[in-house]
Amino acid sequence: MSESLKVAVIGAGVAGLASARELKREGHRVVVYEKSDQLGGTWVYDPRVESDPLGLDPNREIVHGSLYSSLCTNLPRQLMGFSDYPFEIKKNGEIRTFPRHEEVLQFLNEFAMDFGLVELIRFNTEVVRVQRVDSRNDLWMVESRKCGLSQEETFDAVVVCNGHHTQPRLSDIPGIEKWPGEQIHSHNYRVPET
Repeated sequence: MSESLKVAVIGAGVAGLASARELKREGHRVVVYEKSDQLGGTWVYDPRVESDPLGLDPNREIVHGSLYSSLCTNLPRQLMGFSDYPFEIKKNGEIRTFPRHEEVLQFLNEFAMDFGLVELIRFNTEVVRVQRVDSRNDLWMVESRKCGLSQEETFDAVVVCNGHHTQPRLSDIPGIEKWPGEQIHSHNYRVPET
């Protein structure tokens, strides 16, 4: 076995959990930073929406989640599992091929529990900066913030798994600003009643 490294994983969604599991399996010392209070990343439903429905205002409060309440996956469960940890239909559980988001989140929580990943996660801890230590290529400083307090820690490696669904992306459509109807980005859609 190669030497054990101290590795930071940023984000406890699917990619962060899978990365943490493999790093742990290889004998590395892993710390997972998660800015929210639970794991699951994009699979965590948050009923809140941003004050700016298009996400243009740089001063808006950013809501991480982009799930809508009735979302089902667009991939069959057979493709969403891991080769050694399938996303199976549980006894007395949901039988649909395309599971709802709640079931995906439950699967990720079970995965994290079964592989001892939950104890590696620092919840409510946001990474605010990552940089090389003294211009060296083999050490990284990670600055994180929890409850308003900053902390710096050094790592041998950093894996960034923070996703890309927080910032809405808009198409440049000539004349759209003249359209009189309501505009909302799908990032801020939750239920049909609003």
